Amino acid sequence: MRSTVDRLVSRYARRAQLPWTGVVSADERVWILIYPPKEERRIRARLEAFELATTEASHKWLEIDVTDAYARWLGDHEFAEQYFQKPSLLPSTQQEFAEHLRDEVAEQLGAATEDTVVALVGVGSLFGVGSASQLIRSVQGQVTGRLLVFFPGHREGNNYRLLDARDGWNYLALPIEAGEDEE
Repeated sequence: MRSTVDRLVSRYARRAQLPWTGVVSADERVWILIYPPKEERRIRARLEAFELATTEASHKWLEIDVTDAYARWLGDHEFAEQYFQKPSLLPSTQQEFAEHLRDEVAEQLGAATEDTVVALVGVGSLFGVGSASQLIRSVQGQVTGRLLVFFPGHREGNNYRLLDARDGWNYLALPIEAGEDEE
């Protein structure tokens, strides 16, 4: 029996091989690769397999990792010392961080073309400090190829729950899940 990660790589490879039509909405250009949060390290260790599946499908790969975005932003913030001394002030910075993250990701999207899979990695790190759904919605219109979101959580219908803990959000993206072993 193949591992969850192997099944995800296989399912993603099949999706990447399908012809892309240019006449799809921004929502439809988003692919959400859903996996149990406990698989995060295994997924990270196998990112090259997803990249290889992308290039074998004759597409380009652009990886954007937001794992340490909050730490970098907060560390560089002019009021960082005050926030460290009084963490109760941090919730008031969420919108400011969201705008910074959107701009940071948008800047990196400049390297993408209509034939690029933009792999958004590390969205689990936004739990408690940001919003994966807000980030996806704020940048999806700039992705002319496909936006592949590595999503540690689960899905019930069109409702996605990050890290299986937070109330989900309803989203119309194309889900990619491990499912049962095909062999």
